[in-house]
Amino acid sequence: MGLSPVLWEFLVKWMVNFAIIPPEASRIASQVDALLVFMTLVSLVGLVLVGLLVVGFSILYRRERNPVATQIEGSTLLEATWTIIPLGLFLVMFVWGSVLYFRIYTPPPNAMNIYVVGKQWMWKAEHPGGQHEINSLHVPINQPVQLTLISQDVFHSFSIPAFRVKREAIPGRYTTVWFEPTQIGTYHLFCTQYCGTSHSAMIGEVVVQSAEDYKKWLNSSTSGTSLAQNGERLFSSLSCNACHNGQPDSRGPSLANVYGSKLTLTTGQPVLVDEAYLRQAILNPSAHITQGYAPIMPTYQGQISEEGLISLVEYIKNLNSNYRVQQTLNTTGLLPEQPVTPTGKAGSSAQGVAKP
Repeated sequence: MGLSPVLWEFLVKWMVNFAIIPPEASRIASQVDALLVFMTLVSLVGLVLVGLLVVGFSILYRRERNPVATQIEGSTLLEATWTIIPLGLFLVMFVWGSVLYFRIYTPPPNAMNIYVVGKQWMWKAEHPGGQHEINSLHVPINQPVQLTLISQDVFHSFSIPAFRVKREAIPGRYTTVWFEPTQIGTYHLFCTQYCGTSHSAMIGEVVVQSAEDYKKWLNSSTSGTSLAQNGERLFSSLSCNACHNGQPDSRGPSLANVYGSKLTLTTGQPVLVDEAYLRQAILNPSAHITQGYAPIMPTYQGQISEEGLISLVEYIKNLNSNYRVQQTLNTTGLLPEQPVTPTGKAGSSAQGVAKP
């Protein structure tokens, strides 16, 4: 006798509405749920089996039936069985979980990248086109989306239960996670790492839209300048173009097409130039000196906000030639003189410079 379809529909709606099982709204969600169901079934079977054995042995070998303890010799076959079968099940879970882990944390090449900065107690999303969101994230349906996460203060954890993804936002280090939404709708966004007194208020929503609606949202939400454009202004205002200009006598290495390439440091160590390397090279340049250049670059630790670093990284990622750098270098002298701060350093109006 099977379960009534009406009862089954009621149970499904009850479980979804009461958030016992969030909706499966991403490409990976059903695969995660399949592993969870398998682990739950194995645990239940093990629980029932052990419970039956405990009850059965308690009845079979109770004192009334065995007033004198009976010595029972071990069985090699039995011991091998209860060792090999659980080991096999655990290995299946391990391999299955490992495959899912690498699939979740290895974004496809066509994934669009969105930066997310966690801070007490809010999430700030930075889109490449210059769109900014607070405690909200708009994404298109059926498009892989990579999130590059970082925290501005303490540890946070970015979690979207409906997508079955969760990733820590760590101070001073980029972490990534990706998903591909498959259902249009609005889904909960949480911080699942205790981060202070208002941790419970660090929530938001993820809005999945059709491709057409997402384009409309992009056009209506733009700030007028992309991250790369703001990074270009910041690059010029900080006089980075004085050294990194691609000229033969430049004091710093050319940054054109440097993203994704491999550099050799003065230590002889080869490094891959990714977002994390660019960020660290800006904040701690003495630890990332390119072979053939002197360690003359100053640190910008504490002088650039996290949003400013993201803009600079995005600008360098999209820098295909030194033409724009040299153009800004030629026009830097035409800029109005900047006021001097009490610390003796020239101030900057470019977005992303940390305020004293």
